[in-house]
Amino acid sequence: MRIVIRSVCAAGQRGQMGLRGQLPWEGFPDPIFAEDGARFFDLTRGHVLLAGPKTFESIPDYALTDRTVVCIRSDSAPADVIARFSDRIIFICGGSAVWDAYAPLIGHWDISRLPYDGEADRWFDSAWLTSGSTARLRQA
Repeated sequence: MRIVIRSVCAAGQRGQMGLRGQLPWEGFPDPIFAEDGARFFDLTRGHVLLAGPKTFESIPDYALTDRTVVCIRSDSAPADVIARFSDRIIFICGGSAVWDAYAPLIGHWDISRLPYDGEADRWFDSAWLTSGSTARLRQA
């Protein structure tokens, strides 16, 4: 069986992805931000999410019931983690260190570009888009 590894993420207009441990647009009133979050949880329903500790902590309790969520650490060998779920679709959820380690294994990137152009301390790195993957940029 072929292992399917995907990433679904969102970035601001200049690639902003995080600010002080959360999404930089967290709490913004524009419905487009809430719609993108709902889309993330819809796409990942029934699948496996691999997330670094901060991302793992940010996942709401309701999302833990209809998907397998695994907190991974820097000492977790990506090939070993993925081998545990060879019969499932796996989503890599970040943060930056996680994407650094797992990007070469991701076969498909689904990236929402959101209308956020403010402060950030975490940025999307175009080097994550490896030659073997397909990227689909969704303009929100």
